[in-house]
Amino acid sequence: MNNTLSNVISTLGSMALGIAILLSSCGKSHAPIYSYTVTDNTGAQVSMSKYEGKVLLIVNTATRCGFTPQYEELEAMYKALSPKGLEILDFPCNQFGEQAPGSAEEIARFCTSTYGTEFPQFGKICVNGEDADPLFTYLKSQKGFEGFPGEMGEMMDRMLRGRDPEYDRNPDIKWNFTKFLVDRRGNVVARFEPTAPLKDVWKQVEAIL
Repeated sequence: MNNTLSNVISTLGSMALGIAILLSSCGKSHAPIYSYTVTDNTGAQVSMSKYEGKVLLIVNTATRCGFTPQYEELEAMYKALSPKGLEILDFPCNQFGEQAPGSAEEIARFCTSTYGTEFPQFGKICVNGEDADPLFTYLKSQKGFEGFPGEMGEMMDRMLRGRDPEYDRNPDIKWNFTKFLVDRRGNVVARFEPTAPLKDVWKQVEAIL
């Protein structure tokens, strides 16, 4: 075999190997969010990779909060946009005014009977502090707190500043119904405080679907 033919075969072999490596990695995202595992409201473990390729709206919720009626608007958004690729992930949290009492089963029953929710609901978690769920620790690291918008924003600011004058200087979740928007590639692209009008959230969700 002459050198020219040998070089051609060697080159073709390298190309084949490169193509094989490329094909084997197709469809696999390296976005950090897909490495997390969460627990649903039945106690089952769910890999976030299940939602790869979807637009996600991740929300910490409560059943006895002034913002609880947002469940109705979230369900309307879910019904309208889930066929286009939206998933709303509901994480009940009892850290704010103990406004999410009851078991995961009781919370699920309340949400389905009162608001007819159909989007995925997970087990109760903490979103701040030493026991914070790792997923929410990651979300906060990507999008910090930038203030309360909307008509109720000033009221929320006064309430929380009265408890902690420097509450706004860290990325912690401030209250129930904080929302994180994640695009199809796993990038955390927006954070919405509970006072943000749901129509504005809906608009941004539609923009990236």
